[in-house]
Amino acid sequence: MSNKNQNLIIIMSDEHQAKALGSIGHPFVKTPNLDKLASNGINFTNAYTPCPICVPARASFATGLPVHKNRLWDNAMPYFGQLPSWGHMLQKKGVSVESIGKLHYRAKEDDDGFDVKHIPMMVYKGVGMVWGSIRRENERKTRDQRMLGEYIGPGNSNYTDYDEAVVKETINWLENKSNEINSDPWCLYIGLVAPHFPLVVPQEFYDMYPHEILPNTKLNPKDGYVQHPWIKKQKELRNDEKDFKSDKERWDAIASYYGLCSFLDFNIGKILDKISDCGFLENSTIIYTSDHGDNVGARGLWGKSNMYEESSAIPLIISSSTIKPGRCDTPVSLLDLSETIVDHFEAKSPNNGPGESLYKIANKPIDKSRVVFSEYHAASSVSGAFMIRKDQWKYIYYQGFDPELFDLQNDPEEENNLSNNPKFFDILNELNLELLKICDPKEINDLAFKDQDDMIEGYGGIEEAKKLGANAATPPPKL
Repeated sequence: MSNKNQNLIIIMSDEHQAKALGSIGHPFVKTPNLDKLASNGINFTNAYTPCPICVPARASFATGLPVHKNRLWDNAMPYFGQLPSWGHMLQKKGVSVESIGKLHYRAKEDDDGFDVKHIPMMVYKGVGMVWGSIRRENERKTRDQRMLGEYIGPGNSNYTDYDEAVVKETINWLENKSNEINSDPWCLYIGLVAPHFPLVVPQEFYDMYPHEILPNTKLNPKDGYVQHPWIKKQKELRNDEKDFKSDKERWDAIASYYGLCSFLDFNIGKILDKISDCGFLENSTIIYTSDHGDNVGARGLWGKSNMYEESSAIPLIISSSTIKPGRCDTPVSLLDLSETIVDHFEAKSPNNGPGESLYKIANKPIDKSRVVFSEYHAASSVSGAFMIRKDQWKYIYYQGFDPELFDLQNDPEEENNLSNNPKFFDILNELNLELLKICDPKEINDLAFKDQDDMIEGYGGIEEAKKLGANAATPPPKL
């Protein structure tokens, strides 16, 4: 595909699970604008985050490197330009590169690869969620408040207000850009926060999802499902399922999440309309993705922070007038998107990471040998979790715990863990060797704890570190 002389617009949402799109056949979610974008582009049906929590995922997206190479392990270790980003590479080529909205880097003043950052949302007070870096079982901090928000249901929150401000800023930016005489290709990154909790959504979007149309969530522990021991230990600290005030409020949460997906879609529709109105549709490539997914009650889990599909798989669409619409089933990740951005402008890779341009991947037949990797060393986890996706298989390795193995072709809902089935030991060993080619999980687990211990000590020890960071969702900037 040709992208020569094309502007590049990247829209990244927050916590949008890959399945929650009409274009891939979700039974009830309404995302007409993203569906239209998908119908004019390439859908990457097996896309993953490099880490299922915001700050490390976004640092890896910036640098094109996995978390254990950045050593930015959790939500208290934001990117601030420690390593070159794709933005820096575009700047070196003389490409205009600006951002509007959520970045979740450190601070507006940092040199992180943007010429201008408009109303950026960064980590809390420049340090982020330090209490979440305390991960040893007997030391972790219990929550002061509910993660999903004190109120759940229809209404407005500081997050929905912020997204509306990001859309308004983007519309103004596009109008101003359309009046410029300079026609050199440019790059614009847009960061929206929906459908990230708090689970509060304007009434019209909440009303799209009456409780009676919502299916029961799968594998609920109250129905006899037994959570993996690593997950169970994680949930000892933050059992969101038990925090609901009533069964109705739990259904309100599900309706609100899907309502936020439609609210996100509505906002993206306004941006896409303005791109068209300003005459940029024919000479721009538009990429849509998210930083990670959300469990939305599956297995009794909420938020992200694990390797199941709901949490680790992400939507990824590339749309352009120069692209032949279709789908690409080869596994990919945000590390590949980082390489795509520099490839788009014929710039150099920021750090020669393991990613490959999505333009190149999409032009080839499905690659069943390709490996995608994700890892987690952040809030509430008592050890590192590592994920390998190859062909139809997903392997989850938990340091100090038994692994999980899923056949996503025959078991897309991950209901049948095959790791103890002798028939699949060869597959298990093959995927474990793929993991060891990327990293030694014990060494990386130890390194993550060491870096987190050093940081905590720098803040004055565990008791001081427990005081640092927002208790739930990162507050948006004052507008």
